[in-house]
Amino acid sequence: MKRFQFLIILMTGLVTFSSHAAVKIEHWQTTSGSRVYFVENHDLPILDMSVGFPSGSARNASETAGLAGVTLHMMSLGAAGMNEEEITNAFADIGAEKGGSLDADQASFSLRTLTSEKDKALTVFNKILHQPDFPQAVLAREKARIIAGLQEDETQPESIVNKAFMQALYGKHPYGLSDSGEVNTIEAIKREDLQAFYQQYYSAKNSVIALIGDVTKSEAREIAEKVSAGLPQTAAVGALPKVSLPTAANKQEIAHPASQAHILLGYPGITRGDADYFPLYVGNYILGGGGFVSRLTEEVREKRGLVYSVYSYFIPMAEQGPFQVGLQTKKEQADEALKVVNETLANFMKNGVTAQELQAAKSNITGGFPMRLDSNREILGYLSMIGFYGLPLTYLDDFNQEVNKVTAAQIKDAFTRRLKVDHFVSVIVGAQ
Repeated sequence: MKRFQFLIILMTGLVTFSSHAAVKIEHWQTTSGSRVYFVENHDLPILDMSVGFPSGSARNASETAGLAGVTLHMMSLGAAGMNEEEITNAFADIGAEKGGSLDADQASFSLRTLTSEKDKALTVFNKILHQPDFPQAVLAREKARIIAGLQEDETQPESIVNKAFMQALYGKHPYGLSDSGEVNTIEAIKREDLQAFYQQYYSAKNSVIALIGDVTKSEAREIAEKVSAGLPQTAAVGALPKVSLPTAANKQEIAHPASQAHILLGYPGITRGDADYFPLYVGNYILGGGGFVSRLTEEVREKRGLVYSVYSYFIPMAEQGPFQVGLQTKKEQADEALKVVNETLANFMKNGVTAQELQAAKSNITGGFPMRLDSNREILGYLSMIGFYGLPLTYLDDFNQEVNKVTAAQIKDAFTRRLKVDHFVSVIVGAQ
């Protein structure tokens, strides 16, 4: 009955916050040094929570690529004497959901539970965070599974192009490392490597705790204190190294038997909280982020029929994340499609955007933004981002205002300063 009840609540939870004009974010620090971000919302009897750490794949060295991901994964497969089946059943019995995610900057765990079951859910959740066992037999099994997946990825053009692009774009910077690691680096991981990585990066001083839902601020404080107090009490980690920008164009062509050519091109873009974020965000919506209304789609797909889809986006990160353009096309059309993309980019950089394009982009972005805040889970993602990257607490309230302030001149200036098209990295997998 509890599981059925929880499913009904999940479905109705999709409209949470749809009528709210603003999101009030409260922020404090725990006794152990964790940063906490909280939104109180009693519309539904649910608590959503995440705990993030600067323990993403960029914290690995080339010889330990994949260690961050294996550590995160293994933490849920045995903790405080509970095996993976017992952990899974403990959450299922009360209708709770646990998740985890990893990118280059951070790793995080999430929890969704009925507030009536929060104490039971948090007991198991905290065991995962505080007392991971890293069972040797499970590690051996998971390493074999991961290696099999990596070997499969080595045959897939999508995986090949993504990996080659990031390596070409970032060189020896940690952002160039594969999130999943390499066969030889996964093979070399030992249990003590997981333990050491956990102790260094999963400390209270490194953590960001985000909560939203049916608890009071005093209850949220108590929950955050318990989470924080049980984490390793090691020192906070330092910043990632700065990104070196490409000094010349770099085009790589990789043979592959697939009928389609997979193409990525780009340049290091921006950090989270960058002063140029909104001009670049709005400008990119016009260039390639707006789907069928974007310039790239119009020129490459609609006018010439060279691709089914083409896109561009910025990925802001702790250091300069990539600006990326991606497309797939028939092998015999790869050179032509890439030529049209480069011409469209050059024209965009030279001439900027029209007043009509700018107004349409602003209307679409600001009109769609409330849909990103229509559930607790989506707001939780923003809380985590705001906390991890140190963004203003008013970020969500200010978003549409900042979009509406953007001018055509700001877009042209930002793109011209931040993207050097003559130094772009291009990777074609499946070139003729």
